[in-house]
Amino acid sequence: MDFEDKLQRAIQRGQERTSARANAQKKVEASKEDIRNRQNEFRLNLSDHIEACLKKLAQHFPGFDYETIYGAKGWGGAVSRNDIDRGPDGRAGSFFSRVELTVRPPNEFNVVNIAGKGTIRDKEIFNWNYFEDVLEADQDDFKAKIDKWVLEFAEQFATR
Repeated sequence: MDFEDKLQRAIQRGQERTSARANAQKKVEASKEDIRNRQNEFRLNLSDHIEACLKKLAQHFPGFDYETIYGAKGWGGAVSRNDIDRGPDGRAGSFFSRVELTVRPPNEFNVVNIAGKGTIRDKEIFNWNYFEDVLEADQDDFKAKIDKWVLEFAEQFATR
């Protein structure tokens, strides 16, 4: 093998490495795009589910006002109300109740994260987070968790 053949092979190997790196970079970018698209799909579907559940809750307990949540905190909703009641000592008091559910913004860990916080008559009853890897997550699992949290709030609110 003469020098010319060796030179041609060296050039070919270099071009193959460049091509391989470009293909690897395209896969990483496609993967990032897949993650971003999947995050958006979860955010849209789960925030719609949160809104539907909380509005149904508000229909069963008059006085609750629905509020849309979006931005740095995440996307979702909340229902809240203030009650005026007389305590055991006969003095009037104001009591605050609220349930808030959000889909958290994307982060460096590539997880879908929902957060829920419930307060009944000025007492926090839960402050929960649930998350899964975005590529392995199942929307039905998240919807079931949202349903469970809303039902838990409704049951506890009804008993007070």
